Amino acid sequence: MNQIPSPFASPLFVGIDVSGPFLDIAYHGSAETFRLPNAPEGFAELINRLLPLKPKLIVLEATGKLERAVLQALCQAGLPAVAVNSTWVREFARSAGQQAKTDRIDARVIARYGAVMQPEVRPLTDEQTQQLQALILRRAQLIEMLTAEQNRRKRAHKSALPSIDEFIQFITQRIKDADRDIDSFLHTNELWRKNEALLRSTPGVG
Repeated sequence: MNQIPSPFASPLFVGIDVSGPFLDIAYHGSAETFRLPNAPEGFAELINRLLPLKPKLIVLEATGKLERAVLQALCQAGLPAVAVNSTWVREFARSAGQQAKTDRIDARVIARYGAVMQPEVRPLTDEQTQQLQALILRRAQLIEMLTAEQNRRKRAHKSALPSIDEFIQFITQRIKDADRDIDSFLHTNELWRKNEALLRSTPGVG
């Protein structure tokens, strides 16, 4: 599993289908896929597998939330990872006659999209990495605060509920703000406009 799939050689393009609990990974040109947990231990194993292979590009479908943590881990490891608009991947699949039976996009399709379209990646600088880490950390802190307040509410006297509910509403909004800030940061590190132009130049994609 730690070798580039034979008989395919470098450059290697990797597709990752991200779901809530899992990462499904595929190499372009190979029918083989493998699955890892969408969790820190899964990220560590994924990085250990990919670093020796020196992939040219790792492509994830942007969901808005599920891919954030693994994209951050890959970027921090110095791997060329980018999350791309899911609509573009679906249109690409349809133009290639690979329309899925469901809305989910297969990791192999994502890998093929990466190989054909080759969306560019701007690596994060150390300063940007620290900024992203700060945003992720703040979101984690807010989630912890929300959980604590929700637990307090279960034990609180009814006279305290309005205050707790007000604070829960406040924290919930701050989490939404944090999500928006993280999405905005990640998107500014992708060359979306060029990627979209490439997609629209593909036959069958309007």
